[in-house]
Order: sequence, then structure tokens, then C-alpha cells
Amino acid sequence: MTRPLVLGLTGSIGMGKSTVARMFIDAGIPVFDADEAVHHLQATGGALLPAIEAEFPGSTGPSGVDRARLGSLVFGDRAALSRLEAIVHPAVAALRSEFMLEHAGAPIVMFDIPLLFEKGGQDQVDQVVVVSAPADIQRGRVLARPGMTPEKFAHILSLQVPDSDKRQRADYLIDTGCSHAETRAAVDALVATLLKRQS
Repeated sequence: MTRPLVLGLTGSIGMGKSTVARMFIDAGIPVFDADEAVHHLQATGGALLPAIEAEFPGSTGPSGVDRARLGSLVFGDRAALSRLEAIVHPAVAALRSEFMLEHAGAPIVMFDIPLLFEKGGQDQVDQVVVVSAPADIQRGRVLARPGMTPEKFAHILSLQVPDSDKRQRADYLIDTGCSHAETRAAVDALVATLLKRQS
């Protein structure tokens, strides 16, 4: 039996990637959410808590990782971030392998990976779907988030591959600078096209 077509879903902060991921799920595509996997691994009783606490003392507690505390320890410190990633990435990869086994019979699966291009994740997928919106819409969405500042937004953008580059490298582009209905129609049309190719 042929293996599923593996789509990678990505997009810069505030582009609506999570919303589009839910639309793919609604369209019947199994989606592996890398961020959700990390949350699971770092929540109360999470498998990574001992290793994270050992590397970053005081960063965990009864409710799992103290994200604000851990964030302050790695924010802007590339060496510290690399140490954290060395703990987290192998565990996420193991969960992704389990997901692939579980959905081995599906025609299409999707990996929702925020930093797909930044971390070389495009090598793990067959085709890339990029979620994008005009810069003014993106900025408005992000700055409306609790605790977000223009400085934080600028810093996050500086760590991400520019949207224009992502658009050029995409196999498929989903526009979220329009109504939800229009975006959903675009997702449904893409799924229908890909399923037809896979059949």
C-alpha cells in the first residue's frame, strides 16, 4: 500500500494557520499539530518535565512548564533555545511517528509546523501549504493578542522566514485575508484536488 501524501502546513505569526488547520481537519485530513504535541509533553505530568527542570531549574511546577518563566530563560538566548530544542524535538518526532502509524491508511495527512522553513521541516513533507494574509491584517491580529507589543512582534518576525519568501516556496497558498467562507472554500477545493490525485 502506498503511504499517505504528507502536507506541511506553515505560516508566519498571525496569518491564521491554526484556523486553516481546523478547516483541513473538518475536511477529513488528519493533522499532526507540533505545538499541541509540545504542550502535551510540557503539561502536568508531561514526559519532558524532568529533563526541562534539570536543564532550566525553576522552570516547571505543579501545572507543568511555567511558560513565562521558561520563555524568559530562552528568549533572545540562542544557546539556551538550542538546549531546549534538543530536549523537545526528539520527543515531538517520536509522537509524529506514532501519528503516521495511526494514519498509515489515510490518503493525505498534514503536519502543522509553525517554523517549517526555519527548522528545515520541509524535508519531512512532500508538499508545503503556506497560510498568508496582507501585512496590515497580520499586524492587527498579532497586536490584538494579550501581552503582545510592537517590539515583541518585531522580534518574532525577525526569527521567522519572511512571508514573501514562504509564499515563493509554497506548493499551495491559502489566503486568510478574506472571509472565513472564502478561505474554507479554498481549503475544500485543495483537498478535493489532492484526493483525486491520490485515488
